Amino acid sequence: MIETAKTEMFRNRLVKVFKHKSKLAKRQEVSCYRVYDHDLPEFPLCVEIYEDKIYLAEYLRRHGMTDEEHDAWLESCLQVIAAVTGIPADRMYVRQRKRMSHRGEDQYEKMDTKQEFFTVLENGLKFQVNLTDYLDTGLFLDHRITRQMVRALCKDKRVLNLFCYTGSFSVYAAAGGAAAVTSVDLSKTYLAWAEDNFVINHFKDPEKYRFIHADVMQHLKTLPPNSFDLVIMDPPTFSNSKRMKDFLDIQRDHVELLNDALATLSADGVIFFSTNFTRFVMEGELIKATDIKDITNATTPFDFEGKLKRWCYRVRKGNE
Repeated sequence: MIETAKTEMFRNRLVKVFKHKSKLAKRQEVSCYRVYDHDLPEFPLCVEIYEDKIYLAEYLRRHGMTDEEHDAWLESCLQVIAAVTGIPADRMYVRQRKRMSHRGEDQYEKMDTKQEFFTVLENGLKFQVNLTDYLDTGLFLDHRITRQMVRALCKDKRVLNLFCYTGSFSVYAAAGGAAAVTSVDLSKTYLAWAEDNFVINHFKDPEKYRFIHADVMQHLKTLPPNSFDLVIMDPPTFSNSKRMKDFLDIQRDHVELLNDALATLSADGVIFFSTNFTRFVMEGELIKATDIKDITNATTPFDFEGKLKRWCYRVRKGNE
């Protein structure tokens, strides 16, 4: 492959970040991690390793190339990534992603119909990922540390995972010895995926592990006090799904969501709350908690340092 000056620049950057991150991944026994995320403006790509495969997402932009020129550019990128990582192009899954406007986006949008699922390991737990069919792969790599925090706190606790997606937090809670884990989501597809993640980890007790198809905002209001000890909440920034009674705007609605979740908790209960809304402002004075701690930095994995576009908080109810 004859490299242009720009392609060589991309190679040099990829060599540098891959050398650094692959060492840290090996040291921490992490097999799924992000290598590159739009480090260079001319290469608006996200490159993630899922064990022996690569998920490559290209952020859509006005690149000014013809289709043929773009295909050639992308092929040169694939060759560089293969040479640097040692993972061949036939094990790369290429997607095109819109820049999320968080307005009117359907987080459950299905992109393809290949239904190729792979099982990967994270901290000794198994998760099914899909690198072709959906906007996301099924495992949010940026919450690797947060999941560990939840696992460490779950022994004998009643855990509620809201907007549970594919249930990775729920699996960690079950692995941490939770007394019960309830997972709630509006998508039947993702709930079924979450159940599959439970099955492959041999968590099969329907009395302990429940999966509820519901609009979270409405469902929360039906829960009695002292129903749970720990709540995990990682909502979309915005959702106007036709299946919802009202649309969700996380900046507008986070106070109500958190207060409703706090009302379901035991006296010393805890909420882990996360949002991808970069301009998010926590209105702590309106939330009925004794302590709200920003744990964004503490939950940032090595492969997202300086690149993380989400917030994370630990909210304590405390004794009243």
